[in-house]
Amino acid sequence: MMKNPLTHQRIKRDGALWGNTTIAQAAWRKAQERPDEVAIYLEGEASITYASIAEEARRLVTGLQTLGMGFGDVISFQLPNWRESVVVDIAASAMGLIVNPVIPIYRDHELRFILKDVGARLIYIPERFRSLEFPSMLASLRAELPDLEYVVTVRAQGQYDNMLCYEDLVENAQVDLETLPTVDPNSVKAILYTSGTTGTPKAVMHSHNTLARVIQNSVDYWQMDERDVMLMPSPVTHITGYGSGMVLPFVTSVKSALMPRWDADAAVAFIQAVGATASVGATPFLVELVAAAKRHNTGLPTMRLFACGGAAVPPQVIEEACEGLDNCRAFRVYGSTETPIITLGFIGGGEQKLAAETDGAIYAYEVKIVDDQGVVVRDGEDGEIAARGAGMMLGYADPEQNAQAHDSEGFFLTGDIGHITPDNAILITDRKKDIIIRGGENISAKEVEDILHDHPDIREVAIVAMPHERLGEGVCAYIVPVSQESTLNTAEVARFANAALLAKQKIPQHVETVLDLPRTASGKVRKDVLRRQISDIIQRGR
Repeated sequence: MMKNPLTHQRIKRDGALWGNTTIAQAAWRKAQERPDEVAIYLEGEASITYASIAEEARRLVTGLQTLGMGFGDVISFQLPNWRESVVVDIAASAMGLIVNPVIPIYRDHELRFILKDVGARLIYIPERFRSLEFPSMLASLRAELPDLEYVVTVRAQGQYDNMLCYEDLVENAQVDLETLPTVDPNSVKAILYTSGTTGTPKAVMHSHNTLARVIQNSVDYWQMDERDVMLMPSPVTHITGYGSGMVLPFVTSVKSALMPRWDADAAVAFIQAVGATASVGATPFLVELVAAAKRHNTGLPTMRLFACGGAAVPPQVIEEACEGLDNCRAFRVYGSTETPIITLGFIGGGEQKLAAETDGAIYAYEVKIVDDQGVVVRDGEDGEIAARGAGMMLGYADPEQNAQAHDSEGFFLTGDIGHITPDNAILITDRKKDIIIRGGENISAKEVEDILHDHPDIREVAIVAMPHERLGEGVCAYIVPVSQESTLNTAEVARFANAALLAKQKIPQHVETVLDLPRTASGKVRKDVLRRQISDIIQRGR
């Protein structure tokens, strides 16, 4: 069982900002007070009411109890933005289980590590999603996962050996709420994995209180209420989708609208159908939504807010969105899985320039800019961004990673370089951590390098971010081949990475073959030089 990592100091500092209610308690309350009210709209499916989701969650609790699942156990789910994902989350909250959302596009390589590291006893999977066949993937991994007792298929058409059906688990009587354990809202609610700079994914722990605080911050700042509907195109297994898609409707009065997979034309129709007023997503979502709205000859008048972040957001993207959508304020935001939504953007009438050219206004976080020794720099100078607040993670599951990521005052060292402007905005200028942010997803350069180093024709490789018109950043491989006669190219590198079962978004889209890599005096690869080089190459090619 995962121990509560909160220190007395943290509770003393942040406790007054926490609601001290579990997600399940919030769901039961909504079901009692507003049973027939829509909580979540689902694209192409019947909407979720507070009563219907509470009833199904209580049935699932009974089913999980029959399997012997108990307080503190970890359960994973690798599901799209389906109704079942919401049910799983609430049922787990009620039982004191820890949920581990896993992004559906992850394949064997990533899934094996996560399930083993987190010690999952059970995982929910779809039968097929985005061409991946999940039962066969799990069947091949189970022998390496001694803790994994149950695999539960969701919406499966077939039967699979040694796997259970979700539908069978919810064919039980509703559990009596009085029999459920008392769950501390400060306990670990969810563990989400984010790419580490060393190639080892990091297990980020959040509590009921930290997740609710993050969501309440955004609702307060954006002045949202029961009239608002949050369109959520990001997967609910990502911190953005998890919080603003699944937690939001239960801890606030705002509804959400889930899309199982992104399609800009479908998004236009969905927004119009449910009257969506806001969205949070990476750059591609906003760019493609504006283009689709133009194709359909609509300015999407109900939309009033679009928070854009997770990857490079050119100012013109924000400007074009504000021009192309009738009543919508688009703006940049900044955060991470560890410290969600540090900034919440500029939405005032005279703040369009700040919305487009900065990474948002600091809200509900303490932020300082420090040098390599941890000393606060002078106003306006660049340094590493460090932040703390009531919505930040409880910590990493790995104590060593935890110690390295925080300073003595409890500030999280983000690994991003930037400064605070006179308008209390953050402006990111560089990245200290060796991370690529592709369409809002973090990719560890080291992880990809470790895979490619096994190629017999590669002597050395450096993975860096390259500009990507749609996704903000793409993956570029600088390769020093074993022989100058090497015929290595992008297709061959992609084939090798795919055969190693690396997730599709991590496979290099461009390869540069070089005789040597630029280095510092100490021998460290100058990735800043490589990033500038590939940026110039891409710009010349456009």
